[in-house]
Amino acid sequence: MAIAVIISVILMSVLSLLKVNVLLAIVISAMSAGLIAGLPFTEIVSIFTSNMGGSANTALSYVLLGGFAVAISLTGITKGLVQGVRSVMSGQRVALMVLIALIASLSQNVVPVHIAFIPILIPPLLALFDRMEIDRRGVATALTFGLKAPYITLPFGFGLIFQGIVRDNMAENGIDIGLGSVTQAMIVPGSGMLLGLIIALGITYRKKRDYSQIEPKGQPSDIEDDDDTPFKFELKHAMTIIAIFAALGVQWVTEEMVLGALTGLVLMFLLVAVPYRQIENVMSQGISMMGMIAFIMLAASGFAGVLEETGSVEALVDASSGMLEGNPWIIATVLLLVGLFITMGIGTSFGTIPILAVLYVPIATAAGFSPLAIAVLIGTAGALGDAGSPASDSTLGPTAGLNVDGKHDHIWDTCVPTFLHFNIPIFIFGLIGAVML
Repeated sequence: MAIAVIISVILMSVLSLLKVNVLLAIVISAMSAGLIAGLPFTEIVSIFTSNMGGSANTALSYVLLGGFAVAISLTGITKGLVQGVRSVMSGQRVALMVLIALIASLSQNVVPVHIAFIPILIPPLLALFDRMEIDRRGVATALTFGLKAPYITLPFGFGLIFQGIVRDNMAENGIDIGLGSVTQAMIVPGSGMLLGLIIALGITYRKKRDYSQIEPKGQPSDIEDDDDTPFKFELKHAMTIIAIFAALGVQWVTEEMVLGALTGLVLMFLLVAVPYRQIENVMSQGISMMGMIAFIMLAASGFAGVLEETGSVEALVDASSGMLEGNPWIIATVLLLVGLFITMGIGTSFGTIPILAVLYVPIATAAGFSPLAIAVLIGTAGALGDAGSPASDSTLGPTAGLNVDGKHDHIWDTCVPTFLHFNIPIFIFGLIGAVML
């Protein structure tokens, strides 16, 4: 039943916009999808909970990363970072946001740690942001750009995985295409993201925003640092740097974020960068910072499991195929809209590609689209919805760092800005590229 995925995704978005807790919005939407498809309520609950384990590794990673970030902040090393950034970027709000976008971009390709850097880098900078009156919505946009644009356009790190999935699934459905051609195709939607970033930082969020007038929501953390006393490098800071590089090295070698975060956290105590007696405080604050993200990712996995079990995703794909004939602009538009709904619901671009390729390859081939154009369609449709989705780590990560003091709303300050500035240009650029190539 195709309507199940459409209604449930719209319901999740509407509930989130109405400031219903994202976790509750996802659970309610998952239940609604199952009920619309005619499943018994008890079966829906069973499917939902059994599929939550699909994100258990990611959820545990986020909690451990939160603890690691808190441990690092307690050493005071982040004060040196803040003071260094302040001396170089004083008064340059847009330049600072561009720098953050560049750092985030490195996390996808050069040092593929994904969102692991956010709880370490961003919370200590919040006081500086407020002093410079930087609009955090611009920072969220910069972070999401860095988390998303590199894996779409560059065949390195996570980008190599993403583009490899596009290539492999096109091959499985009858179109052999080289990785270089996929990269060439993905430059098109990537250019749309660059345009969106320019608009966000240069126009939409360029003005100052006073956060002293915003009341914090929830229980603010106390790890932000605005100490003006001169930073002095000590032995514990050297041990902290060792722990950070060890964590990055373990994650790079094992490709497991859990092991990387655990390594860093354990070394922080073994090397006495942080006293062992503070371990309870560290983990408590870490869970406070990243625990909600962890549960949202678990719930999102359960939601995706319900959608797959109901067959609503496949039904949407099949229903769409009957509409796709004639004008290539209409065909491309419908295909991209299908990708937007599926990715918004599942919450991952990587997991959407195999589902979309089964539909896109035969229909687009029959409609006369070239292999390069089909790669644009598949890659763009998979990328749509990742930015702006309440359940995507491309939005959850930035919120985790920017909302430490309770002054940044996940939906209105991260999801809506990133949806408007990225999904719209990605859609337009992808549509034009698919038809013109």
